[in-house]
Amino acid sequence: MNPTARRGAQGFALLGAVQTSLIFTLTAIAVPLPQIGREFGLGRADLVLLNAAYGLSFAGLLLFGGRLADRSGGRRVLSTGLLLFGAASLASALAPDHPALLAARFAQGAGAALLAPAAMAVLRTLFAEPAAHARALATWSGLSVLGATAGNLLSGVISAAASWRWTFAVPLAVTAAALTLGPRLLPADPARDDRRHGPRAVDRPALDLPGAVLATAGITLAGYGLVLTEDRPWSSPAVVGALVGAATLLGAFLLVELRVRDPLLPPGFLLHRRRAPALTAIGLTAAGTSTTFVLLSLHLQQQRGWSPLATSGAFLPFAVALLGSGRATGPLIGRFGPRRVTVVGLAVAATGLLLLAATGFDPGLPYPVALLPGLVLLPAGAAGSFAGAVVLAAQGVPRDRSGLAGGVLNTAMELGPTLVLAVLLTTGSDSASLALAAAALAATALTAAAMTRPGPRAGTGHRTPARPRAPAGP
Repeated sequence: MNPTARRGAQGFALLGAVQTSLIFTLTAIAVPLPQIGREFGLGRADLVLLNAAYGLSFAGLLLFGGRLADRSGGRRVLSTGLLLFGAASLASALAPDHPALLAARFAQGAGAALLAPAAMAVLRTLFAEPAAHARALATWSGLSVLGATAGNLLSGVISAAASWRWTFAVPLAVTAAALTLGPRLLPADPARDDRRHGPRAVDRPALDLPGAVLATAGITLAGYGLVLTEDRPWSSPAVVGALVGAATLLGAFLLVELRVRDPLLPPGFLLHRRRAPALTAIGLTAAGTSTTFVLLSLHLQQQRGWSPLATSGAFLPFAVALLGSGRATGPLIGRFGPRRVTVVGLAVAATGLLLLAATGFDPGLPYPVALLPGLVLLPAGAAGSFAGAVVLAAQGVPRDRSGLAGGVLNTAMELGPTLVLAVLLTTGSDSASLALAAAALAATALTAAAMTRPGPRAGTGHRTPARPRAPAGP
């Protein structure tokens, strides 16, 4: 491997570790929540909010973080996010009481909202050639599911062996490594004329702060309202008030975006023929895997009497299948194209969910028969769906919108599980919830097959390329 390729691989590994740790931190306290509740004397409502705090600020600030990375430079915002994320992780580990831990989790999410889009902006600089960037994205897409799986697996092991506080050692270690190695392994931000005192600096529009405030408040309030539905009916005043307020704020955000010179989220960005179904696929795939973790974790502990450690171990086949299929997605995209890989991945993931819905919650069936087939097919399909959909969603995005693309992609990953889980829990049946999630994935596969099909370019009689040709390895 030549020095340039080696540096690219090392930089990718460092950025990938950061991205994985962000999602690890999202799920890391889910299994030890009962321990935290006993230590601080918390009820169910407090635990639900504590578990959701990180995701609320993470999802709410992602669009702002993405535009900030585009304007200020991905590496600069990455460094800022690392400092905030690391400090908040240390504060979480040392939290003396519930309010301190809750505030630290919100701060962690704010740091993550800077890190996730900034990392994708730096990735674009690290792999400037389009085919190499597509290959890197195909590998990158599996990191979120890997992080969620690692969080569920390791949190049970760590909390059983020591304390829930030690789960924060993982993001702390990654932060320290990234701050130490980043200046050597990651490229500097590309020079921009509008950062100098040239003609473009005069015409540069101001950052869309009203849009940032409205989007952050609207997304956070929507997420909070959906979190409330876990222990309150949809008709309760708190839920209705939160959701109506969120809809009002997001409506105002859309009006602002139509009027400003440099919108936080350009109106046409989400409506692209390929991007809309790709983002739907990302959100629903994340929702399907997240719902599976939540429902099966509760079933194994409450119905089968398994310990948290044994419950974490039950998802080991999921992790193995995810790693194996994740390595295959890049070459598959290079050969068959992101559209086909996305559609087939959605179909395979839907099949895995259907199997889990049919047998996973039958306490009369032994573990391997009830869960193993679904826990292999679901991650295999999810890896393909994520990889293909991320490449589809990022195709054609200009370099100066890489942070925006990262913010939108991660918002889909964050809001998808929150929204879908809140809806699925209203079915009253774990099996019905997974079956409904499988139907949504199947419908998305059909939509993606139709809407992402290559067509003639506007104004020409030529067809767009079916897929990027990617070199071997990022």
